[in-house]
Amino acid sequence: MNSIKSSLQVIVLLGIVITLSGCWDNKDINHRTLPLVMAITKQNDEYKVILQDPELDQNTIKMNLISQTGKTISQAVDKISMNKEKQIDLFHIKVILIEKKLAQQGLKDIIAGFMRNGEISLKAYVVICDEEIEKYLANEKKTTVPKQAFVYDFFEKNAGWNPQIARAQIWQIYRSIYSYTNDIAIPIIKSGQSSPCDYIGSSVIKNGKMVEQITSDETLLYNAFNKESTQGKIEVMDHASVLIVSNSMKYNSELVDNKPYMHTQIKLKVVVLETKGNPSQTLIIQELEKLITERFQMLFSKIQKSEADILGIGQRFRTIIPRKDLQNWRTEYYPQLKMDLQFHTDIQNEGLIKMRSK
Repeated sequence: MNSIKSSLQVIVLLGIVITLSGCWDNKDINHRTLPLVMAITKQNDEYKVILQDPELDQNTIKMNLISQTGKTISQAVDKISMNKEKQIDLFHIKVILIEKKLAQQGLKDIIAGFMRNGEISLKAYVVICDEEIEKYLANEKKTTVPKQAFVYDFFEKNAGWNPQIARAQIWQIYRSIYSYTNDIAIPIIKSGQSSPCDYIGSSVIKNGKMVEQITSDETLLYNAFNKESTQGKIEVMDHASVLIVSNSMKYNSELVDNKPYMHTQIKLKVVVLETKGNPSQTLIIQELEKLITERFQMLFSKIQKSEADILGIGQRFRTIIPRKDLQNWRTEYYPQLKMDLQFHTDIQNEGLIKMRSK
């Protein structure tokens, strides 16, 4: 009996020791560097990686820049870590800034590397910088705007995001690179005069490479087509300005003589903010629908010419086109696509002043 009791005590003690040893390699947060932003460019044939390193200084946070070069991004980060007294923890990175010239060369290897190593969250946003990365980061430090997480908040829905701003996470870009029928748009920024960054539109990414650029207004339609809410966008016409409060979409796709046709209806609910003179509801609706239709035609012309399907139209034909032919969607079907797009507007609120219906 005593031997059984002694054996049980030994087993319990061993269990406690094994449990305690499970955290042997954990490091205190004071011994880790937690960058929020990673910037990537290329010098000659090497990647240059810059990390924004937050540092507490007399109850304020300073953003230090630390950089290294390497044949790979991992090697550059390893060099940074080697020269730091703290461990570099990349999992807290929220935004990855990539210089425009590098995006034009291609992002396939960079995105595949992030997917493979698992050190960076796959939900981190990727952003294109339309100037030299170091110049942008230097200008950001000069602004008086609190910038501990400014770039991240700029794209976060619960903070500063607006419906005409594209958002692209690592996993979404990776998916688009290996998709036959769905490309993606990545936001483009540059340094601003009174704020850390100015949003100037979106880069059109096809097979991981930037092939075109669209405006912020065209990005609004891209978001609407991809079922992102356009709530909060203000449109200004000749006789009025309106606020979009909701949007919905219906579509019908078909093949006619092996050519793709798509009929789409987008419904907008708007609130009238301001008017010039005394325009009727009919006139305001006509002006709004004409403005957005012309904008869409410009957007569609750009992306169809570059064979980049950022609207994901090919997704609507996956059950119609034989699977073996889907790999030819961008080159054979997409250039022949005919799009019939109609906007229908419903004025939800015209304010305290009643308007003429016609």
